[in-house]
Amino acid sequence: MGFICELTPERLYSRVQPKTEELLNLLLWSTDQLMNPSFRNLTDSFETWAYRNGFMRQAATLQRSGLLERNSTKPGDRLFRLTEQGRIHALGGRDPQTSWKRKWDGTWRLVVFDIPTGQNKQREKLRRHLKENGFGYLQDSVWITPDPLEELRDLLRGGTINVGSLVILEARPCSGESDSDIVAGAWDFKQLNAAYRHYLQVIQRRPSSRVQSEREATELLRWAETERRAWLNAVSRDPLLPAVLLPAGYLGQQTWNRRVQALADAGKLLRSFNTG
Repeated sequence: MGFICELTPERLYSRVQPKTEELLNLLLWSTDQLMNPSFRNLTDSFETWAYRNGFMRQAATLQRSGLLERNSTKPGDRLFRLTEQGRIHALGGRDPQTSWKRKWDGTWRLVVFDIPTGQNKQREKLRRHLKENGFGYLQDSVWITPDPLEELRDLLRGGTINVGSLVILEARPCSGESDSDIVAGAWDFKQLNAAYRHYLQVIQRRPSSRVQSEREATELLRWAETERRAWLNAVSRDPLLPAVLLPAGYLGQQTWNRRVQALADAGKLLRSFNTG
């Protein structure tokens, strides 16, 4: 037996139970640069242990959710793989490498709003949408992104337009401001780097010995939970800007590379599992 949205990350995560999230994260551990994750050639010891800990039931749940798949043309196929949706979900809702590699057309998009205080729920809903989608804010009611706004325009299409409450603009600086000045003013990279430094401390605490007992397997799983929480805490703060806009000293790319290696090493430990 092997393992191998339109929703925001927060909404997607709310649909999956913590135990199931744990399994989804483990599926990243046997991977080629986190691109096609699967568990292959696992020992009977691990499979027995995984079954006893309910992971096979969780695999069925993930398959029904479209986050896992297996070859339906082979009735006896026992190898589960992450779908692309499952891989992105396990990464925290976005693929960092794809985000950094995207091209930027040099145009900033601004969302400017002044929603009346009597509509607090609508105002907070808009702010939450902007924050969850990586917008930075220059002021509480002036939010900015380097990306086109098709999704937001689609959300607003058909509604009554009131430019006194909300306006969406495409703009370029025209009075000497640099793009780096805008980035520094819109996103708190000092706080973001602190979250990445905390994550780097977590991966340094990864168990390093072969997994040969239930106790050692449980210890590795506990580290996995800590690793996942630390990663999500960091990446959820990160706008994952195009590389051309990343400020000096930004730790995101370095941390990503360290994570790829850390999960690959953890996968090797997992495949060494043998209760003997």
